[in-house]
Amino acid sequence: MNRAGLTGKGITAAVLDTGAFPHPDFENRILAFRDFVKGRSLPYDDNGHGTHVLGILGGSGRASKGSICGVAPECSLLPIKVLDKNGNGVQENVIRAIDWILEHKETYSIRIVNISVGTTHRDGHERLLEAVEKAWDAGIVVVAAAGNQGPGRGSITAPGCSRKIITVGSSDMLVNHLGLSGRGPTRDCISKPDIVAPGNEISSCANKNMAFPYTVKSGTSMSTPAVSGGIALLLEKHPEYTNLEIKKRLKSRARDLGYPHNLQGWGLFSLDDFLRES
Repeated sequence: MNRAGLTGKGITAAVLDTGAFPHPDFENRILAFRDFVKGRSLPYDDNGHGTHVLGILGGSGRASKGSICGVAPECSLLPIKVLDKNGNGVQENVIRAIDWILEHKETYSIRIVNISVGTTHRDGHERLLEAVEKAWDAGIVVVAAAGNQGPGRGSITAPGCSRKIITVGSSDMLVNHLGLSGRGPTRDCISKPDIVAPGNEISSCANKNMAFPYTVKSGTSMSTPAVSGGIALLLEKHPEYTNLEIKKRLKSRARDLGYPHNLQGWGLFSLDDFLRES
């Protein structure tokens, strides 16, 4: 992985998920922790999904001596628990979490919100979509998973079906027996996802103390933080970039995989291409 000497230092990413286990790869970079499920004050993750996502985005690789490392290994992390131990949650908690992010955006210099969470219910998304789009309008880069409800058309989950935010599918879960990555068009005839990245059998941080505290998970949830981490690197280099400029750059630097737009979006996310100046 070529990061062009960038680590994401100085960039804060909020991650809405199942929480955060105090993994050694996060070191002292968890700026704050909010729990909208049980109201606890100290970081914990009774599921493991959130810790895995955080590791892909910003794990330092400390416990693996660098063999398993996140995309932005020095970025600041702000985990927010909105899902319970079974990975289930309610939209209201996601909305409350986004409201909290907007209230504390300046305090923690939050530039990115990663949402590897999605609902498959076809109705009642309006307030959730309004919340993520409010965050986008406030200048935050909102990145959400396409969901694992493919391969059928119109299988993008919310809030990934939002017109404004960046929606990520899994490049290696698009077709054949692994064709689980959600695809458009959305109910409002919007082409989605926007971009795809690897998501099958990804190694990252585990939520347990073990000699080798890593585990393997698959899905668009794993693809999403890979893109968020890349965005953190770009923002370290160009902190002046807006979320719209970043979205346009993702579009112009994606690698066409030859699939329809409602399957691959603009194409494959390439960190090298995304970061290069020319």
